[in-house]
Amino acid sequence: MNYNWKTIDLNNGTVEEKRKEIREYFLRTYELDEKLFDLLKDKKHILEQPNRLRHPLIFYFGHTATFFMNKLNVSNITTKRVNKTLESLFAIGVDEMSWDDLNDENYQWPTYEETKAYRDEVKALVLDIIDSIEFSIPINWNSPMWVILMGIEHENIHIETSSVLLRELDIKYFKEDELFEYNNERSQTYPQNELVKVEGGEVILQKDHKKPNYYGWDNEFAFHRASIKDFEASKYLVSNGEFLEFVKEGGYNKLHYFSKDGLKWLDFTQTKMPTFWLKDGDKYYLREINRVVPLPLNYPVDINVYEAEAFCKYKSEKLGFEVRLPSEDEFYRLNDYVKAQECDANIGLKYFNQTPVDKYPMGDFYDVIGNVWQWSITPMYPLDGFETHPVYDDFTTPTFDDRHALIKGGSFISLGNETLRSARYAFRKHFFQHAGFRYVKSDNEYRTKLNDNVYETDEQISQYCEFHYGEEIYGVKNFPKNSVEVLKPYLEGVKKEKALDLGCSVGRSSFELGKIFDEVLGIDFSANFISVGIKLKKYDSLTYKVATEGELYEEKTVALDDFGLEETKERVTFMQGDACNLKDMYTAYDLIFCSNLIDRLYYPQKFLDDIPNRVNKGGLLVILSPYTWLEDYTPKQNWLGGFVRDNKEVKTLDTLKENLSDRFELLDTIDVPFVIKETARKHQHTISQMSIWKKIK
Repeated sequence: MNYNWKTIDLNNGTVEEKRKEIREYFLRTYELDEKLFDLLKDKKHILEQPNRLRHPLIFYFGHTATFFMNKLNVSNITTKRVNKTLESLFAIGVDEMSWDDLNDENYQWPTYEETKAYRDEVKALVLDIIDSIEFSIPINWNSPMWVILMGIEHENIHIETSSVLLRELDIKYFKEDELFEYNNERSQTYPQNELVKVEGGEVILQKDHKKPNYYGWDNEFAFHRASIKDFEASKYLVSNGEFLEFVKEGGYNKLHYFSKDGLKWLDFTQTKMPTFWLKDGDKYYLREINRVVPLPLNYPVDINVYEAEAFCKYKSEKLGFEVRLPSEDEFYRLNDYVKAQECDANIGLKYFNQTPVDKYPMGDFYDVIGNVWQWSITPMYPLDGFETHPVYDDFTTPTFDDRHALIKGGSFISLGNETLRSARYAFRKHFFQHAGFRYVKSDNEYRTKLNDNVYETDEQISQYCEFHYGEEIYGVKNFPKNSVEVLKPYLEGVKKEKALDLGCSVGRSSFELGKIFDEVLGIDFSANFISVGIKLKKYDSLTYKVATEGELYEEKTVALDDFGLEETKERVTFMQGDACNLKDMYTAYDLIFCSNLIDRLYYPQKFLDDIPNRVNKGGLLVILSPYTWLEDYTPKQNWLGGFVRDNKEVKTLDTLKENLSDRFELLDTIDVPFVIKETARKHQHTISQMSIWKKIK
């Protein structure tokens, strides 16, 4: 079967035609995701963990459905929850992030049958929304239908991610049935690679939020131009045969081929050949997704960045001149030069495996797109005008860290958005993702680092960095620090073992609580925010830009040591989480501290129903809020106060009393002012009310 689906054209057709098209696209993608796991002999094997740095397979089976539910809730398209427990369990933990908790003791995974039943319920709900949601043509990223497309394209990504994890699972767990079509043009010979000229030219990347042709991720929307000089690129992707020369000449033992980080990876893994190669005696074999075959020397090699870089140094020695991985701009120039997007390619699941490197010609080259992703030398970085999507603000920003390299061109299992020229995906340099490479001889300049230190340029993050780590403004004390100081007298007699800073933002209050409590967990919905706290723990300092006037900025550099917080960092950890749907393991706290949170939640009543259960008897629940309810964050029907009902004013504090007074004693309410600096001459002055609740039963 040919799954070569293109992503949806967003500009043409009627609303009802587009509704039908999106419905079919959703069903195809959703069902293909499930079909992958039909490769297992027994569905109980879905609880296996192929890679110790990632969750068991069951997480990924449930995650794509949970993604739909979470994004539909965040965008207020629905307020329903299909299964609160599963939707907290399957929400976060895809990438090997430093705030992921992969300790199996913290998880009780459901069975395949339970997860499949959950997926079926989500499917029915999403189909109902597709059939009834109001939208217009063209669909842009402000359209409610964009959120549906976001879920579909996210699932396309995970079809590929899950296939890689399946490829890492022991072959004994798989059926011998071939549910997909395979290419079997395997050979023990391989074409000799050569460098071929690519004529220089201008590279332009441009995508408009208001009228995109196709769905795109946040990192694709902006403008970029580069002038590329003539260069040479390898005619073929590096084949298993070409890479075998490196292996047989002891390439993995020649440490000068590997970068500093590559050496750390090499030392940790003790790798001697590509991860998907197997060796029995003097014979090599290739692990495909669900079968093992004699190593086809004419297929592209699958490796990570460190191996690709090492090979390029080896090849440079052989050739007598330098070759390296191509930059992102050089990839675009090659793509445009041969009009690769118009060529036939091994992409979109034409086959369920790789094909010979000389099967798909594109001008004088082969496999400029398709077969395997191609590693570039370029780190993921934001294009000019980059901004995050409010429903998924952490799709790209966690990869702006010089530890993620851009991959280009798509693989045999890439679908939808992944197949577009505009697609920009990045993976950690030690990851494996059906990714290979070609090499170039080039004098073009290229970007090798995102930055020289941990630099925050996002306007909102920078503003919050200043709010948390900036100085007193016009006599108003630093809010996170002052809030903890104001609270201290009420902590007398309270156990000081565990505290939860819920809605921790960029982390100052978490670190301040670390002076008092043995263990502090900071949780925020935004990975962008918690990354600041993580960076402050990890690095000596953090630099951010503060707006002063118009397009002018000043740089500020802060460090925990500046605030006497260096010694507290070992007691503080950060995790990503949803305050309206927390994982069950976050419980038994002596203090839960919620600063300026409730009036920014999409369903604050769910928060109030749940959070009291997580406080120990005798512990405190502290809620700070200016009660600035806005429909941008919270649908009006979900507000806790700030409206008239039955000719009576409803205030938020009264609603808190109604919800908490049966189990908590209200110790006090205190006004805590704060100032947010927007520019040098524009500030927001606000007064937050702190209500302090002691749990009595």
